[in-house]
This record gives sequence, structure tokens and C-alpha cells, in this order.
Amino acid sequence: MSRRPTVRTVAAAAATLLTAGTLAGVAATATAGTTPAAAPGTAATCGILFDDFNYSSASDPAIAARNWTVRTNAGGPGVPGAAWPASNISFPTDAGQKVLQLTAKTDGTAAGTSHAEFFHQRKFYEGTYASRVKFTDAPVSGPDGDRLVETFFTITPLDRPMDPNYGEIDFEYLPNGGWGEQGPILYQTTWETYQNEPWVADNTHTAQRTSHAGWHDLVFTVKDGRVKYYVDGQLVADHGDRYYPETPMSINFNLWFIDLNGRSTPGLATYVQQVDYLYFIADQAITTVEAKNRVNAYRTAGTSHVDTVGTGGPCPTSSPTPSPTVSPTVSPTPTRTPTNPPVGCAGVPAWNWGTVYLEGQRVRHNGRLWQANWWTQGSEPGLTAQWREIGRC
Repeated sequence: MSRRPTVRTVAAAAATLLTAGTLAGVAATATAGTTPAAAPGTAATCGILFDDFNYSSASDPAIAARNWTVRTNAGGPGVPGAAWPASNISFPTDAGQKVLQLTAKTDGTAAGTSHAEFFHQRKFYEGTYASRVKFTDAPVSGPDGDRLVETFFTITPLDRPMDPNYGEIDFEYLPNGGWGEQGPILYQTTWETYQNEPWVADNTHTAQRTSHAGWHDLVFTVKDGRVKYYVDGQLVADHGDRYYPETPMSINFNLWFIDLNGRSTPGLATYVQQVDYLYFIADQAITTVEAKNRVNAYRTAGTSHVDTVGTGGPCPTSSPTPSPTVSPTVSPTPTRTPTNPPVGCAGVPAWNWGTVYLEGQRVRHNGRLWQANWWTQGSEPGLTAQWREIGRC
């Protein structure tokens, strides 16, 4: 968001250490050049994303191959006219471990201001989102005082003002304050929807008004109608009811300036935010300790990346059952012929993530024909209300 949400309606342990040999999903996918430890008798668990950010630079081809995006396009949030250069994303080593580093700079002018953003595709919904993030209270160089936002969040695109399918779940740290508040302050904000002009924000938020400089384990769980936020294993916010998300979201990290009014000393200021890892598991609400144990098991196994979210197919949680040695005596039930005949898909374009579609336009996706219910972009057919299924191709 480019403006602090004004709340319209406010809604007032330790796990067993998992070894590399027993962690479901260890044998999924690994960074090129590494071989994960074997996990006999297990299969990759569907619905897991783990990334250790073992990339060489913002131009590493593995980033796009793994469905991450280094943002370079102009626009909000933040200072109008600011740049979002790829060079503000890097992957240095901290304490022997590769980390994602976001950099934001400003000299007090829009032309001299740049932000950073790194985000994954939109396919995440209920489950546990875990990351280890390093917040900062001061720039690494230059004058202090700029109103900065350091983040870890998920979001569904807004298709239209007050879109009921919009959703956003935020950790936002403001070391120097902003939006009419004094810093440092750490927000947890859960959105129902909003409109930009005139500004209307429909959300609920919780805040801790103390410094969070340094490394922190940030976790939020989306499960059973509640969004729960944890900082270093402690529950700090519990939101839900009408603010519970309805649609899949993307995972995002960004670093940006609210405005250019925070300081009086001239000069170029440079701020950084670092991220140690990201771990997501679908449909489960797990503890911070358990998430960290699973991450450590991946690292012990030499696995730096796993993505089985939305892959489909069977997801066994135990060893496969051996095939019977005796042939069954009962003939299998024949497959029923579909009663709905295929529809004509000839000449219909395939759905594209970046294309804008208007009401009534049709696309092909996953072997089916879809029609847009209204203006939409980045909303995948079959996952959101923006599309109506016409039939199979």
C-alpha cells in the first residue's frame, strides 16, 4: 500500500526435530549442482515452498525459473517517480549463509530515490508462512530519519475498487515512523479490501511500538478462519472474520520510502533489509519451532530449494503400499463417459499472467475454456471468481 490503511472496522510447543531422512519433501528439487540427501520411503509433500536464496545475483536465471520476480517496473507503493532497479536486489553472504538483500536509497528527491521488491507467483492460500528477516533502525550509510517500510507480506491483486476478492496479510516495520505514527513500530495488518480515490481502507491491524532491529522469526498462519501472526514464536496478532482472505496470494518482500519528509539533513541514505529463508506449507498451521526445524533439515540435507505448491498429483504421507501378489477377482468398474461434450477452443488464446482481460473475453487454461466475469489481470482461471468455466476443450 502507498498509504497507511485507516481502519474502517477494527476486530477488537516446541516440535520434535525432523531429520533429513524423515522430512517429507527433502527429495523434491534442489539447486543445480547440489544433491539432496535421500529420503527412503517418502515422497515429495505437495504444497511446500522452501527457498534458501542461494542465487548469484538478481540476474541469476534460476530466479525466474523458480517463479520469483525481481521488480523493475515503476509505480507504487512509495515515493512517486522512484525507481525499482534490479540492482537493488542482491544475495550476499551473512554468517556463512546466503541471504536475500533488498536495498533502498534516497537523497531526498524523487529522482534520487529507489526501492526494491522480490516476489513469488500467486498460488498460496491457507497454511503457514515462515521467514527469518533482519530489520534495521538506521541506514548503512548517510543521514538517518527517512520514513521507510520494511516488509514480509502476501497479496491478491485488486481488480476494481472495493474488490471483495482482494486480500493482503502484512508484516510492516517502520523504524522512523510514518502514516502519522511515531517509530519504531511493527504492524500486522489484514485486509478485506480498499479503494484508492477517495481513499477507503477496510482492514484491521495490530502494532508493537518498540524497536525490532536485528534478526526475527516472522510467521503467520492462515487456517480455520483466523490469520495469526507470530514474532520469534510469540503470538502478537489474531485476525479473522470478514478479514480472512478468500483467494490465492503471492508472497512478497519489499523495501520502500513512504515520502521524502522524514529528515532535514542532506545526503544519500542507503537502507537494507535481509531475508534468510522462506518456508511455506499449505493447509497446515505449524509452530515457529517446527518451521525452523524443517528448514534446518533441508539445509542439513543440502537442499536449497523445493517447490511443490500447486503441482497436483498424489501426495502420500507414508511409504507406498506394496502391490498385491494376488490379482483381484472383481473386475474394476468401467469409467463413466462424461455427459458434457467438449466445447470449441480453436483459436482461443491461452491465458497469460500479464495480460489484461475485459468482461466476456475468453481464454484456454488447463484444458478448459474460461470467460472473464469482469476486468482482470494476474488472476488465474479456476482459482478466483474473476473467471467462469465454459467447459473442457
